[in-house]
This record gives sequence, structure tokens and C-alpha cells, in this order.
Amino acid sequence: MSDILMSPSACIEADPALIAKVVLMPGDPLRARAVADNYLENPVCFNTVRNMLGYTGTYKGKKISVMGSGMGIPSATLYLHELFNFYGVEAAIRIGSAGGIGEDVHVRDLVVAMTASTNSNYSAQYQFPGILAPQADFAMLRTAVEAADARGVNTRVGSVFTADMFYNANTAAGGKYRDMGILAVEMETAGIYWEAMASKKRALSILTISDHIFTGESLPAIERQESFREMMEIALETALTVA
Repeated sequence: MSDILMSPSACIEADPALIAKVVLMPGDPLRARAVADNYLENPVCFNTVRNMLGYTGTYKGKKISVMGSGMGIPSATLYLHELFNFYGVEAAIRIGSAGGIGEDVHVRDLVVAMTASTNSNYSAQYQFPGILAPQADFAMLRTAVEAADARGVNTRVGSVFTADMFYNANTAAGGKYRDMGILAVEMETAGIYWEAMASKKRALSILTISDHIFTGESLPAIERQESFREMMEIALETALTVA
């Protein structure tokens, strides 16, 4: 009999028992490894397919997984759909960077995305008779904000813009986003929220502002590392509350 693991996925090759009910999802798989190395006890790597690293360990006694999502809605939702539907995951927390848009948003601030506007056509597959608004799980959002407040982290809660392109030829787009109260721009949140809604699961996106589109502010390497650490710890504290 073959000892090769048979996986229901072409992109994740893991024993379902190795993956926790809650998964943190940075875009960069190396950041997933950093979370595992620095925060999880006895981490085990459960996926190396396409170098999209995934790890499971314990944090304060709770089993938690962390796995890279790649960049953009197509990549993030591919992995999340499989985690939700093939591996029994119940909740996902995106931990990523974002570009500031809002006038009162600054580098190092934490943005917790209540909802996400987008130029993606991803939700067309659901044939929803209208515009399906992607939204966070409120209980997870509230927990994250409380954890941030307890640490004195400057946090904004509101709308972000999930873009299908990193380089936008429409140079007026950023101003339009800001006029409508958008706090930050990134590339995954709307898709993650839609996938959670469609799969009847839970999701939250926690973002660190690494640069600002209008002011030109950007984080130096050491401050980026520190502010990302705050985001990771808040996400881990939120994950503790997921049943």
C-alpha cells in the first residue's frame, strides 16, 4: 500500500488533523514561518506545496495554525476555500500590510477592516441579485479592537479597498477612495470575507499601515518589524476566542 498522503487539494498537502480550527493568514509564507517560530509552541510544518508554508502549534495552550495566502484575491481565496471546505477550518484572520488612504491614518496604525470595497469581480460566481457587501465577523472584530486597546495600539475600524492591481493606471483612484471614507488599500480582504460568507465560516482582516499613499510616509525596517509584531499578537489573542 502506498504511504503517499492523499490530499483533497492540489495546493495543500496535509493531514486534516494537523490543521487547527482557526488559521492566521499573512500574504508572505515567510511571515507565516516567523509567526510559528516566534509565537507557537512546538510548531509543525503541515504544508510546503508551492512553498506556501503552513504551520500548526499552540499559543497559550490553544491549537492555532498559520499559513501564507499569497498576493491577491485569487491566491488568498484558493487557499482559504480549501481550508474551509476540505480541512475543517472554522475561522481565518488575515494579518497583512496596507497602504494608508485616510487623512487621519498614519504609518504603524492598525486598521481592522469592518468591510471592504473592491474592483474585483470575484463575487459574480455567487449570482447574488445585487451587490454582495463583504464584511467581517463582528465578534472577532470586537475582540481584536479590545486587544489592541489593551496594548495602547492606535487602531482604526472601518472600510478598506481591496484592489485587483498593485499598480493602478488610474491615478485618480486613490482620491476617490479617500473621498468615500476608505481607510487603506490592500489586495485580499474582500475575497477573504466573501469566501467566509459563502462557506458559512468566520473571517477578520487586521492590517498594519506600512506606508501612506498621499503623505509619502513609510516605515523603516525596524519599526515595520515592531508594528507587525503588535498585529500578530492581537491576531493571536483574537484566535484564542474562536471555538
